[in-house]
Amino acid sequence: MAALDLLGRRWTLRVLWELSQSPAGFRELQRRCERMSSSVLSTRLNELTDARLLTLHEDAYHLTRLGEALVEALGPLNAWSRQWAEEMGGGQLPQSPTAS
Repeated sequence: MAALDLLGRRWTLRVLWELSQSPAGFRELQRRCERMSSSVLSTRLNELTDARLLTLHEDAYHLTRLGEALVEALGPLNAWSRQWAEEMGGGQLPQSPTAS
């Protein structure tokens, strides 16, 4: 339940996905996640670091082995979401009720 609580927080999965693409510093992550406030990003980075999914090394955040394993474990969900997007009409997904 603790893992689901952490992963269910807004922007958490996006931060993990961005860092799975390449390590990044705070400003670069904020640029990639264009609508995320700096306070939310700071909170998520602290939470993910405390959970040992990220590490800060030479001014850039990196996934740890545990973080990489999590991203790999989410692979089937990514595959399912791509299939869902195609069936919803070529990638047009419904907006979540909390989307702005």
